Amino acid sequence: MRNRIFALLAALCLLSGLCACTAAPEGEGAAQEDAGTLETGAAQEAESDETAPETETADEPGPETEEDSGAETDAAVLVAYFSATGNTAAVAGQIAQLTGGDLYEIVPAEPYTEDDLDYRDSESRTSLEMDDPDARPALGGEDLSLEGYTTLYLGYPIWHGEAPRILSTFVESYRLDGLTVIPFCTSASSGVGSSAEDLAALSGEGIWLEGTRFAAGVSEDELQAWLDGLEQ
Repeated sequence: MRNRIFALLAALCLLSGLCACTAAPEGEGAAQEDAGTLETGAAQEAESDETAPETETADEPGPETEEDSGAETDAAVLVAYFSATGNTAAVAGQIAQLTGGDLYEIVPAEPYTEDDLDYRDSESRTSLEMDDPDARPALGGEDLSLEGYTTLYLGYPIWHGEAPRILSTFVESYRLDGLTVIPFCTSASSGVGSSAEDLAALSGEGIWLEGTRFAAGVSEDELQAWLDGLEQ
């Protein structure tokens, strides 16, 4: 009987030892699986960074186009002006900006000096030119092509109550056939007078609107109101 008990206990001990040898330690398999998963994920992320194409971010601006910049242009409009002191140039620049037209400066071949502009001196260059209706100061600067233009804003100062003689040179040299001409002038006090009509008589078969005088420093709002009135 005792031998039987000993044999049974020995068998139980042998069975327990075999089960302990075949069972994996608790948590070992899970740890190995986690390590494998992390290693695989890191490799995939590295590969993704190396092979993914570069893309433009939403905050990174692309090249600006004329439409994007909001610039408005009208290729049919030309703003041509003569300015000896800068007053007419400033007004012409604003008109070109507001209309989207091209800007062209009428340049004398011989620039006017301060002494030339002394209207109180009867022997100054401008006084002598304005006393002679046939005076035609030579043009300098780049040649102008009027092809494609339909509207011309023509600006000048008032000298001795008239347009400078270089404007006569300009309108006779280029003629303004088929153009709608909108004259404007600048002066301290003198009005446009007959200056526009006198130039129109020399310029061919263009359509001349009534001339308008502006003081130096005219505001953009005033110019815009004038332009809006022309369209009505």
